[in-house]
Amino acid sequence: MTAPAPTDRKSAGPVHAAGRGRRPDVIAAVAGALLVAAAAVAGTVIQNADGTLHVGWPPLLATWLPHVGPGTPAATAVAAGAVVYGPVLAARLSWRSLTLTVWAASLAWIWSLALVDGWQRGIADRLTNRNEYLQVIQRFTHIGPTLRSFNQHILIGHPHNWPAHVAGHPPGATLTFVWLDRIGLGGGGWAGVWCITVGGSAAVAVLVALRALTCERTARRAAPFLVLAPAAVWIGTSADGYFAAVAAWAVALLALAATRTVRRPALVSLAAGLLFGWALYLSYGLTLFAVPAVAVLLLARTARPLAPALAGVALVALAFTLAGFNWWDAYHLLVERYYQGVGGDRPQSYWVWGNLACAVVISGPATVAGLRRAGASVPGAVRRWRGAHDGAGDRLGLLVVAVLLAMLVADLSGMSKAETERIWIPFALWMLPAAALLPGADRRRWLTLQAALALLVNHLLLTTW
Repeated sequence: MTAPAPTDRKSAGPVHAAGRGRRPDVIAAVAGALLVAAAAVAGTVIQNADGTLHVGWPPLLATWLPHVGPGTPAATAVAAGAVVYGPVLAARLSWRSLTLTVWAASLAWIWSLALVDGWQRGIADRLTNRNEYLQVIQRFTHIGPTLRSFNQHILIGHPHNWPAHVAGHPPGATLTFVWLDRIGLGGGGWAGVWCITVGGSAAVAVLVALRALTCERTARRAAPFLVLAPAAVWIGTSADGYFAAVAAWAVALLALAATRTVRRPALVSLAAGLLFGWALYLSYGLTLFAVPAVAVLLLARTARPLAPALAGVALVALAFTLAGFNWWDAYHLLVERYYQGVGGDRPQSYWVWGNLACAVVISGPATVAGLRRAGASVPGAVRRWRGAHDGAGDRLGLLVVAVLLAMLVADLSGMSKAETERIWIPFALWMLPAAALLPGADRRRWLTLQAALALLVNHLLLTTW
């Protein structure tokens, strides 16, 4: 199978998803808000009754604390600028200027939201608490022996067990901060700068993938929504924004290779595989990005990038295995550790839908409305894809639904109970482009709602991450 010519992808306009109409869009967004409200009410009742949710402001791991801070004026200004000028700039800037502008605007949005809590509380201290990666930097003085014994410290019963986040992730996550420390960028401040800078690039990766898989016009329509992501509240305060960017660039490079919009697609496929491999050693949950990766190949109608991409994944896995770390054994130990801690207390009966409320918060009402359109378009999009007559809107809808499917698998696994406002950032970023399916005339209204949600959450709640 071969991919459509890149020029066709660039010139094609977006095909709007099925289920047109503003009223259904509004109803979908209201339904999302009601889901969050129901999760808040039911969660508060459960938490007050027996404390099994282990979150301060269900369904979010946060506490009620209305406040303003140094980042408040900047965040308000970035939001206003993105709403007023974002759609115009997205349509008029050259492609290279647009990608740089999206990265810069994303960074401004993430930084300003993080600084609402001030430098120390908002950035420097986030990755230094007792559950975080920076607590164990000194234990990686000799990386080889530490990797070989890594699995021995996962379970709580061990006298020197890893903190929760170190035990809950493969060692690639901790090694990132060890290496930053080795080159003189140690401490929470530099760790925060790293996560924000890399995490902010995820929006560009999604933009690049959209242009390759759908068309440039569709990517441009999605650009302002990628910038004003409500998930930015947590991208700037946890390592999951960094994880999300690695996964996003892996998918973007795979999309470029699959559509053959680069000079050396085999080499780009290998690079995508290396990033996919690194993602697997950052977070166990990123294995689910195999679903959108397969979707990319199906949408591009080619399997050519598969071999070099798998080779890249294998190279990363081989390196860690030869260093003495067994990924598969570590995952099984993690499952046991998960149920030794609060994961064993948290009721799946609540979190299986409470997690979805968290997803609504980090993706926003515009995304919920766009997902309605994407979901409605799937049957027709599949028929058109099978007949090789699919349009940009069809491809966007199928890609978004594939990511949603991966997220639902994570939800049903029972290993994502709570804290999904940060854990599911990698998935949420790929659902944001669904807003490109909404009518252009309503774009600023939806952008305003996206920004307002992020500002309200960040100023009314003190988030843990």
